[in-house]
Amino acid sequence: MLKSLAATAAISIAVCMNAGATELRLSHQFAPNDIRHKIAQMVADDVEAANVDLSIKIFPSSSLFKANEQYIPLTRGQLDMTVFPLSYAGGQRPEYNLTLMPGLIKDHDHAARMNTSPFMKALEEIMAEDDVMVLVHGYLAGGFASKEKCITKPEDVKGMTVRAAGKAFEQMLEGAGASISSMPSSEAYNGMQQGILQAMNTSSSSFVSFRLYEQVDCYTPASDVALWFMYQPMLINKTTFEGLTPEQQEALRTAAQKAEAFYLEEAKKEDSASIEPFQKAGVEIAKMTPEDFDAWKKLAEETSYKAFLTEVPEGQKLLDMAFEVQ
Repeated sequence: MLKSLAATAAISIAVCMNAGATELRLSHQFAPNDIRHKIAQMVADDVEAANVDLSIKIFPSSSLFKANEQYIPLTRGQLDMTVFPLSYAGGQRPEYNLTLMPGLIKDHDHAARMNTSPFMKALEEIMAEDDVMVLVHGYLAGGFASKEKCITKPEDVKGMTVRAAGKAFEQMLEGAGASISSMPSSEAYNGMQQGILQAMNTSSSSFVSFRLYEQVDCYTPASDVALWFMYQPMLINKTTFEGLTPEQQEALRTAAQKAEAFYLEEAKKEDSASIEPFQKAGVEIAKMTPEDFDAWKKLAEETSYKAFLTEVPEGQKLLDMAFEVQ
């Protein structure tokens, strides 16, 4: 399934060769001030500094591929690298919907443990079948924002049209009585502006970098209680990586290791830092309580979790592996 041909990726590298140097193309949907672009730039800068005849050209803000269309070109070797919310590819691989499952991740340190767990290894094996490998692991937390009333508990979204980022969240919100409008976070500003959306979930980073504080009346940020955690790694085409020299591979791995540590520390800061731009814009700030979280989690178990186990033959095994990470 989606297995790319080695020759395709080899051609992708070959056309970027210039006087013996290799240039890789990295595409993502995010604005240049976003943490995910900063991670890409860090890796690109460190690889350049390693002086191994390897460079990375970054195409931000969906300038090369549309937000939802990064994964398939990556699997085919038409794209070398991306920073990508993996659940966006849940249509190709329903197992990826676990990377945005309500309440599965407790906090950022729990997310870091998830990144090094047998659960993540199982997901990486699935990616490898698609000729994709992970360079930088990373989860971001997020919250709710609304043009109407504050959202903290399930009944608050009833009757609203909501953007949720992934299938599992959409299923939970539908269970709460919301209508769903699917779109990447990069399109949510226009969705809010045009009245297509009344509310949305996204990461703390996207709420700020896409200036969504200009469009909403209430913001419920991730805090001690965060329902929304989404896995958003830096990926590379596996055949492309294997076609690099050992020195180039080592430079990429070293840069990725440094970027991953930075990603985790910055992700922890961004939840609280996201509040200030909303306050400056006059947006009301709400807070989700542990009781609210429990109500959402119970609803998710009846909707998202149940649907996942129906859709994925090995779903229970994967879910058990995720729950084993404490």
